[in-house]
Amino acid sequence: MTSLRTGGTGPAPTRRQALTRALNAISYEILPFRSTEEQVLEHVPTGISMTVTTTEAKGLGPTLDLAQKLTGHGYRVAPHLAARLVRDERHLIDIVAQLREAGVDGIFVIGGDAATPAGGFHDAYTLLDTLDSLGHHFTQIGIGGYPEGHGAISDELIDRAIELKAAYATHIVTQLCFDAGITTAWARKLKRRGVELPVFAGIPGAVSRQKLIRISAGLGLGQSARFLKKQQNMLWRFFLPGGYRPDKLFEGLAPRLAETETNLAGFHLFTFNELEKTEAWRRKLQARLGNGS
Repeated sequence: MTSLRTGGTGPAPTRRQALTRALNAISYEILPFRSTEEQVLEHVPTGISMTVTTTEAKGLGPTLDLAQKLTGHGYRVAPHLAARLVRDERHLIDIVAQLREAGVDGIFVIGGDAATPAGGFHDAYTLLDTLDSLGHHFTQIGIGGYPEGHGAISDELIDRAIELKAAYATHIVTQLCFDAGITTAWARKLKRRGVELPVFAGIPGAVSRQKLIRISAGLGLGQSARFLKKQQNMLWRFFLPGGYRPDKLFEGLAPRLAETETNLAGFHLFTFNELEKTEAWRRKLQARLGNGS
């Protein structure tokens, strides 16, 4: 694999172009904490799109509030809309109206982690279908992809669900995966099944190894997370001394953006709110590519 480090041979022009395009197609995922708005304003350019996560513990309120605040600052932000936290059609209508008034024109629809749905929406598909029938203003609707499968749902059901949801969506963002080969193979399989939506590969941002292990293992994100949990003595193979950096995954996936066998279109970085580190990584890589190093 060609190194991006200063003093290396540098990527060939076509590879450099792929890497540059990938950097320009990056978006960030952020967590709705009290300090997040301030961190975004300090470290993230308004040209970078973001999504805001949601959890059962916090509910939809903090997610929607942060998305609206950041939109007011000139960012393009899509809140995660967890179907199992939406009570009923009236609640959904109110959410859509609230986001329309704030100028939020995108959402990312997930099923959510709540064991018991708040109402009649059991999964992302049922919410997407209802949203479509009610009408909405959203120009961007993202749905999730699972290169390593889902711990609680069979691969067959996952494949069928993404085909159904794709009819209502504009793009797919994959769950966190540490293996470029697995993500690429999944994207090829998805296209063979007739799903033509652009796919944005979900990879970690520049995150401390402790935070990455803790969050990944806690989320149960497939074989990559299990490996990290069980083989911590081998972390040196994956993490640089200062912590995890996305270089290897980025380099492995960026050239695939030009392939016709997949619809890979860019990257979505799970920042875990390590915004200063992640943005510094992106800018440093931009500078290296711009200098041809």
